[in-house]
Amino acid sequence: MIVVTQVVTGLPPAVDGIGDYSLNLARELRKEFGIETQFIVGNPNWIGAKDIEGFPVNKVTVHSTASLLSLLPNEAQTRTIVLLHYVGYGYAKRGCPFWLVEGLECWKRNSASTHLVTMFHEVYASGPLWTSAFWLSSVQRHLAVRLVQISDRYLTSKQGYGRILQELAQSKQTQLLTLPVFSTIGEPKQVPPLAQRYRRLVVFGGCSNRIRVYQKSGLELSETCQRLKIEEIWDIGPPTGLGLSTIDGIPVVEMGSQSASNVSDILSNSLAAFFNYHLNYLAKSTIFAAYCAHGILPVSPRSHKLSIDGIIAGRHYWSPVDNTQRFHNLEELQAIANNAYAWYQTHNLSVQAKAFAALLADTSK
Repeated sequence: MIVVTQVVTGLPPAVDGIGDYSLNLARELRKEFGIETQFIVGNPNWIGAKDIEGFPVNKVTVHSTASLLSLLPNEAQTRTIVLLHYVGYGYAKRGCPFWLVEGLECWKRNSASTHLVTMFHEVYASGPLWTSAFWLSSVQRHLAVRLVQISDRYLTSKQGYGRILQELAQSKQTQLLTLPVFSTIGEPKQVPPLAQRYRRLVVFGGCSNRIRVYQKSGLELSETCQRLKIEEIWDIGPPTGLGLSTIDGIPVVEMGSQSASNVSDILSNSLAAFFNYHLNYLAKSTIFAAYCAHGILPVSPRSHKLSIDGIIAGRHYWSPVDNTQRFHNLEELQAIANNAYAWYQTHNLSVQAKAFAALLADTSK
């Protein structure tokens, strides 16, 4: 039996995208391939159970190499495969988790039977001159290089990240998989057509993402509602503090945080879902993935004419800034929802679990 140790930034009950992703993956690996998981949480402040659904959970007591090494599987154990979910800022305030990289390097050095698979949810940050991301970018890049060098296999969610990783790998010949993220709130087996859904628009996600929708794209949201004849807006997630009651006369219902199954039901019965997210990064957005998986019409305040990770404006999401002089009928909108749903099926949870299982089985030989 294969047992993998997944290193993560957090797990439920904390709101953590990486934690939701890894837990869903662990469930699917167990169910379909008999691969068991144990977790190491890389956040000393995380509070949660020591066992989640039969998956053992440990956490580092401090951000240190020693604390990590005390939890990683050693040569005397049968569990020698580690799956690292990497995003620098999840393991260190400034995105430079030296303790994590040094711990994994030491673990790899100490035994020939260790195997590391790294999922790069991010590689390294960049930003304007006045941001810390600009000044720390080279350090973050250096840590990413070191991780690539010690990883037996690695994956990422974006083609752009894949190109960066291939550059960082230099002469190292390791196959790279690119898999956009899956929906962490479920994947309905069947989705009703838009014509059978409520004229409801959903805004779902974390506080910052939803606040950005209301404060940065209010005009586009309002126009979307008018053109799609939306009757209600349902806001789903932790309270934003904005105290919204109506937008252009359309009632806003603040649903608060909901269970994954409730969110899934709501998305399955709503016409459209709005997001304000950088279009270059949709492949790594679990919110966009959830919209696509539920056959809803994804709506963006912006439009990008180029194909990015196979996602094209007007084909996989709708924007009110496109063809504003012409009303889109329900058949045209249904075609977009269908395309988004079909794009998602190429990398859904089942597809990803199969890919991870193959990598883990290969490294266990």
